[in-house]
Amino acid sequence: MSDPVAEKSDFLKTYMSSPSSLIHPDTLVGYAKWYGKVAEPITSAELSAIDIKSMTLTCTLKDGPNKVVVVKMHPPLVRHQDVKPRLLEMKALSQEGLGMIKSPQITSFQRPHQARVGVASIIWSVIPYGAFAPSNAPGGSLLLAPAHFMHSYISPQWFKIALAIIAGIHVLDSLYALSLCRKHRASFLVTIAYVFSTLFIGRPIWMDLEKHIQNMRIKSVMNQKVE
Repeated sequence: MSDPVAEKSDFLKTYMSSPSSLIHPDTLVGYAKWYGKVAEPITSAELSAIDIKSMTLTCTLKDGPNKVVVVKMHPPLVRHQDVKPRLLEMKALSQEGLGMIKSPQITSFQRPHQARVGVASIIWSVIPYGAFAPSNAPGGSLLLAPAHFMHSYISPQWFKIALAIIAGIHVLDSLYALSLCRKHRASFLVTIAYVFSTLFIGRPIWMDLEKHIQNMRIKSVMNQKVE
């Protein structure tokens, strides 16, 4: 199977050796220090090879022989078009890790898509209803007719198990959302909005938040060129 990134590695090596590019030799030094864990002083670094799974950097050390470092891509790249945004994000992360810049700050709450709110509303209506609504209550209330129908096929116990699993997963998701908010210095109200939205909707909220943080990182790196 062909590697779309390795096929264009010569172009990428030329591009990344240019001081005027967004990902220039100084950036490669940052990659080597942060991702490659090179502790020795580095004079310069150049890209020797790159593919969907890793990039190889050759570092010129201030004292001693050259050092070759392999930086893994997590997750692996899929297309050649993925290279630039990934490397820009890695540049921002390495600069954050080396104390050169601060991590991006979450300043606002990104409202979830209405479709996700709708799906979550259905889940939190149907499953608790199936778990706790009595199917044999006296009086034959129309409100309990659906419960009688549902319980004729699925035991209330299964609804309770499903409810416990979903609630447990959403609690873990909300804790992760909380950690993202704390790491990126979100205000109290913004943090509350993300935590409770994640409790209600789950994984899609923190995935969107991660994407928002990634976009802010890339934007900050793009602005460095302007400055």
